[in-house]
Amino acid sequence: MRVLHLMSCRGWSSDAYWAAGITAALARNGHRATLVCRRGSDTRVIDRARETGVDRIATLGFRSGVRPASAAADVRALAGWLADTDVVHVHRGKEHWLAAAANRIGGTPRPIVRTRHISQAVRPHALNRWLYGRATSLVVTVTEAIRRQYLAAGLLPADRVVALPGGVDLARFHPEVEGSAFRRALGLEAVVPLVGVVSNLRAMKGHEVVIEATRRLAATNPGVRIAFIGAGPRDGEIQRAVEAAGQAGRITFAGFVSDLPGAIASLDVAVYAPLESEGMSRVIFEYLAMGKAIVASRVGVVPEVLEDDRTALLVPAGDASALAAALGRVLDDVALRVRLGCDAARLAASTLSSTGVARALAELYARVTSLEHRPPG
Repeated sequence: MRVLHLMSCRGWSSDAYWAAGITAALARNGHRATLVCRRGSDTRVIDRARETGVDRIATLGFRSGVRPASAAADVRALAGWLADTDVVHVHRGKEHWLAAAANRIGGTPRPIVRTRHISQAVRPHALNRWLYGRATSLVVTVTEAIRRQYLAAGLLPADRVVALPGGVDLARFHPEVEGSAFRRALGLEAVVPLVGVVSNLRAMKGHEVVIEATRRLAATNPGVRIAFIGAGPRDGEIQRAVEAAGQAGRITFAGFVSDLPGAIASLDVAVYAPLESEGMSRVIFEYLAMGKAIVASRVGVVPEVLEDDRTALLVPAGDASALAAALGRVLDDVALRVRLGCDAARLAASTLSSTGVARALAELYARVTSLEHRPPG
């Protein structure tokens, strides 16, 4: 199968991660998959995509805003690629419209598949009714909740909207990864209990909730250390919140790490604490694949993938007291920690590998490339 994945983002978002990961997985499964990125995004997107395993990369302008000349050039380039393509897979509105326009002007229109990564509802106005109802063959959502949003909007029939959770590269993320180097970098011995939060430092990620939970947890688990792994626009604000809570000696800001599997491997407990749904929630899949004991907010894909007290401990979003109690429970009970980690790794290996997701996606591609599923345009 010859597939173009179009990704117009300027930074390494969850959309870019999903697109790059599935492009690499499709290639490993024997398909010719090309990731088309925004021109000029080399350090922020393209280099990261290559690290993920993508070996076929092309670029388009994907200029932001209303830029008729740039958009026209992108449409012409896409139209020229269609003859050597079986499916065009898009991830954001910018490239979705460009692909639809290329199909209109090109002599060889191809099925368009759209992945929806966020939980914001799509408005059923006239333009979207044409884009989804006439120009799009299939929508793939990363959660069942997002699929239900599409069905409620009435943009497509149920058989053209499929929920397909994100996968994880089990060759990179697995329980045998060594994590001692990350602990040494933090100055921590192996016996120190370490809880990690892998997340960009931005709004709604729940860092303040973790800070308050840490303050409460310190009364019963004074030796625990917390690592905030990631960077973002709220670095300074969150650091000030840590200091105000008196937790500067307990919470470490690790920043961006080049060896994320190694960082996750060092953790005793992995936390996912956003205040609202983030759509795919890719780090959940990485935690699972690494065999970590997970404490997670019950938002987005979490209740669809994780089972409370089996593959994770689930808590209400924004509830610092419940988060502290769950962390205390799993830190104090080694047997529970091991059981949760083993069940997590089994779940990832059995149903959440990127190879398996790519296989399921290829079956969907085969479906839409049949004549009866081609969009009427």
